[in-house]
Amino acid sequence: MNISTIRVRYAKAFFSLAKEKKMIETFKTDIEKVFDVCNRSSDFILLLESPVVSASKKTELITKIFEGEVNTLTLKFLLLITNNKREPYIPGICRNFLDLIRKDQNIKSALLITASQINTKTIEKIRTLIEKELDSKIELSGQVDSEIIGGLILRIEDLQFDSSVTTQLKKIKQQLLDAEIKY
Repeated sequence: MNISTIRVRYAKAFFSLAKEKKMIETFKTDIEKVFDVCNRSSDFILLLESPVVSASKKTELITKIFEGEVNTLTLKFLLLITNNKREPYIPGICRNFLDLIRKDQNIKSALLITASQINTKTIEKIRTLIEKELDSKIELSGQVDSEIIGGLILRIEDLQFDSSVTTQLKKIKQQLLDAEIKY
């Protein structure tokens, strides 16, 4: 079975359970915790991917890590994945589950890249403008990249709006080179 298919099927199954039990927010918080552990701990990823560690040992360790931290149903879900020998796919399953929630709740992710740090008030204004324009809730994160010199780059899911000084300078350079070739 295709790896992507595995991740999507488990995520959809858990999402269906979340909707059925009316526990979307609880499961979302739990899966965010699991995903955070996956992103922060290379040792945890090594544990999941290790063919040497037995399924029973992985089950025991996953229980120790997450028991009391996540809902019992979430823990049972993680153990089901492990018992089915699909534990290396846990990070992808988490990502797909969170994507399903965003889609269901009409939430879009956006990244604002600027040359220098901007204040939270400005970020909130930008987030509000984007929400009005797209008629969606926006999860906006910021990033500083001094390489863009000035202006900003806004990425909303798979769209990018680039009004950085670096890009504008590249366009001018290309126009000058094109004009030079014509003469």
